[in-house]
Amino acid sequence: MLRKAFRINGFIALAVILVLIIGSIAVAIAAMFAVADSGDTGPVVVVVLAGFVLFIALMAMTGLTVVDPNEARVVQFFGRYIGSVSEPGFHFVVPLSTRRAITLRVRNFETQRLKVNDADGNPVEIAAVVVYRVVDSYQAAFAVDDYEEYVETQSEAAVRHLATTHPYDAHDAGRTSLRDGARVAEELTEELSERTAMAGIEVIEARITHLAYAPEIAQAMLVRQQAAQVVAARQRIVEGAVGMVGLALDGLRQQGLVELDEERRAVMVSNLLTVLCADRATQPVVNVGSLYS
Repeated sequence: MLRKAFRINGFIALAVILVLIIGSIAVAIAAMFAVADSGDTGPVVVVVLAGFVLFIALMAMTGLTVVDPNEARVVQFFGRYIGSVSEPGFHFVVPLSTRRAITLRVRNFETQRLKVNDADGNPVEIAAVVVYRVVDSYQAAFAVDDYEEYVETQSEAAVRHLATTHPYDAHDAGRTSLRDGARVAEELTEELSERTAMAGIEVIEARITHLAYAPEIAQAMLVRQQAAQVVAARQRIVEGAVGMVGLALDGLRQQGLVELDEERRAVMVSNLLTVLCADRATQPVVNVGSLYS
């Protein structure tokens, strides 16, 4: 569980340590001169105590540490986790402890281009970019061996799972495809957040950066897409043409310009649809005689 480690201001601790070092050395030198002048062995005890204080001060120097902005130091004392320091600055923590640096900066990486079958069984190439950061230094340091490698592996697994649950193109209404950028990104971010929560990772965003059919079927799928677009365009053209023909017949009838029987109406509808639905310019034929000659 993440907890704050014991710490005090590093500059105050450094000043105290320097005073102890200088003072113990001065006391030891004075005691040694006293022994040399008087021959008394009493100051020897003072020298020993001064040496002990000097040793303690030197050991205390190992507790000084610097924490950079957006960084945490995970503190361990002989293998035991005693807390983390995330406030930037110069600090004094438990001496003889080890400090492991964990960056809290926002990081991002792009997965490799993965080849996987989509929900319809078509092989596709897919890649994604993941933006994340560490929010729990304890879990990032001890829950997994390497949190960076863990995030990369889980990202690839999440992208593969996403690709197998959605088709490249959704031909049915209400079905989400891999090309629905916002919805797919939301699903990928949510799934990846669940996978990396145990490592103390917050996934800020995950978004598809590359999506294409595999080379072996790309040409066939391109033809299929073009055919679908042609059919959709023709359907719109026919719908518009039928509406225009209806408007023309209604206008002629309302203004009384000409009376058309069923056969003439059928001929007119056929001619108008031919002109409106043709994929190239039509050449009109002017009939100078009667309709039946």
